[in-house]
Amino acid sequence: MTVLRTLHAAIFDRLDRADWLLATLARFLFAAILMIYFLNSGLTKLGDGLSGIWTPSVGAYAQIFPKALEAAGYDTDALGLFHYVVVMAGTWAEFLLPAMIVLGILTRLAALGMIGFVVVQSLTDVYGHGQTGEIGAWFDRFPDAIILDQRTLWVFLLLVIVVKGAGPLSFDRALKPGTM
Repeated sequence: MTVLRTLHAAIFDRLDRADWLLATLARFLFAAILMIYFLNSGLTKLGDGLSGIWTPSVGAYAQIFPKALEAAGYDTDALGLFHYVVVMAGTWAEFLLPAMIVLGILTRLAALGMIGFVVVQSLTDVYGHGQTGEIGAWFDRFPDAIILDQRTLWVFLLLVIVVKGAGPLSFDRALKPGTM
């Protein structure tokens, strides 16, 4: 039994000191699993041409404010400044926050922003788009519900980044006082 304890301690004590591993792996997994999803989603919200950066598509309003856009007869000009600001903020968040996480720039704040984004996205899917069949339930036998199961794992991954930071391969680490 002593040999087993010694072997266990030899292996896992090293992992206890490897804080860099979890932070780096979390950012890598975010890049591998979620970054392209969010970037593509952001692209669907841009309008035509170069000016599309500042003029969101009708689809952007349909994704973020489905009921309000329907009530306005799908005329985005009938919606107010509030709707425009929220659509623009959501669109740019889908580009900026994932890039910040992957590059490791203000990583903890970007991960917190992404958590908020995922919560709002999920609420919009349920209440705005009526995707009640996609909610799922925790502690059931089905691990594939898009909203509760999948997005809870997304949030957990982002929480690892919030707690552990960006890790050694990041702009955050390079800009940290005393590391140069």
